[in-house]
Amino acid sequence: MSEMIFYERVVALNDKVHAKLKVRPPASFAYAARTNSVPLLASEFFDCAREYPIVFIRTDAGHIPAALLGLRDSENLFVDRAGKWDARYVPAFVRRYPFVPGKGAEGELLVCIDEASQCFDTKEGEALFVEGKPAAQLEHAMKFLTEFHQAATATELLGRRLQDLGLLRQADSVAQLKDGSQFRLNGLHVVDEGKLRDLERDAVHELFVNGTLPLVYAHLMSLGNLGQLVDRLSRRGGVDKVSSRR
Repeated sequence: MSEMIFYERVVALNDKVHAKLKVRPPASFAYAARTNSVPLLASEFFDCAREYPIVFIRTDAGHIPAALLGLRDSENLFVDRAGKWDARYVPAFVRRYPFVPGKGAEGELLVCIDEASQCFDTKEGEALFVEGKPAAQLEHAMKFLTEFHQAATATELLGRRLQDLGLLRQADSVAQLKDGSQFRLNGLHVVDEGKLRDLERDAVHELFVNGTLPLVYAHLMSLGNLGQLVDRLSRRGGVDKVSSRR
């Protein structure tokens, strides 16, 4: 899963190049309408478990948690035609747009932006820089990105530990709509409840003490939201043949 989902032209923010640049909030969530999943932070599990199926996706960095937003490629069932997000909680990965954290040559955290975003221009919005220094709006974005980056690092450790304990299994399945259309869900991983029950006492104690165990149960409970995704797709309109989500 790419860190740059729905970002078109990412560049590092520069106080000279972007001295006159201004930003305004996105007019809608249309920018996220063509993604069927987004990475999640561990700290979001409890809020997201009420809305979305939480799954684990294998990446170069290991298994990372993600909110499943759709069953078809390039379709977010939580963004309507007007660009409104139809859920009570919007994942932080989506809310950070049009900003995104990056890494400098020395590994330092950089504040980057999507230059192609309509949120930026030199006429309307809040200034990013005042006399060469970050303005309040940019300070807020910097704080958000720093916290996001730190939480993302901790979340990678979560997926790695679950994998090390042998708790993750592949969960390919078929979702069927009321009209008979079917969608194969491939490449998704979930916690194996049987292996979780068989964990040694010391491992269970570790997961309880470090706060992982409640996250695991939030993840397992969230899988019941898959049926709601199927209902959303049924209302939007399915297809006549089997489709595959990878």
